[in-house]
Amino acid sequence: MDTRFLAIAELDDVPSVAVVVDVMRAFTVAAWAFARGAEKIVLAESLDEALALKARHPGWVALKDGPPAPGFDAVNSPGMLRSVDLGGRTVVQKTTAGTVGALAVKEASLVLCAGFVVAEATARLLRIRAADQVTFVVTGEDGHADEDLACAQYIARRATEADTDADAFLRRAGGSRAAAELAQGVRQGVHPDDVALCLELDRFPFAMVATLEDQLTVLRPSAVPSPND
Repeated sequence: MDTRFLAIAELDDVPSVAVVVDVMRAFTVAAWAFARGAEKIVLAESLDEALALKARHPGWVALKDGPPAPGFDAVNSPGMLRSVDLGGRTVVQKTTAGTVGALAVKEASLVLCAGFVVAEATARLLRIRAADQVTFVVTGEDGHADEDLACAQYIARRATEADTDADAFLRRAGGSRAAAELAQGVRQGVHPDDVALCLELDRFPFAMVATLEDQLTVLRPSAVPSPND
């Protein structure tokens, strides 16, 4: 499997297979939303689009980065979202980096959104699909977020070497700038457990696949058979 690791700004073509990584916190939050019962997640281009979608669909749950804001129901925090009942709901998500990265590759034939919490399922799906070329989009800090790069490199290794150990990759993520900022309260809309939740390896058994549906980019969980199934 040929891999490349690019920042959003470095994307100069439409990849065939893209894995968009945002560990802290967009795609950890997305995974928790599905675990809490969400049916799908619509990735919004802007805060205004998120609010417009919410206005057209009052039953949808709008979620954003940072502190609570009028019109939004939740913030981009796994610690806060894990107690919310989202059974059968549609979530609209707009974040600073993760959703931007996914929308940048929305035309790819396969788009996976990932963090450590769905790493094994993501790697397994890449193996099942026999992906020859995979572009990993490192979304945070203009492509320099070490937690995202570490996760991307781990998934890439795991897709070809099933015995790859995660410890070194998790240590890098735990020592990242994003982890420090979340732990120190530099960012807003943060729960004290957010860093720990973002570093939970393989918490969920599904991958997350983004597809175009009625001109919207929609993320859904995808069950991935284990090798023993």
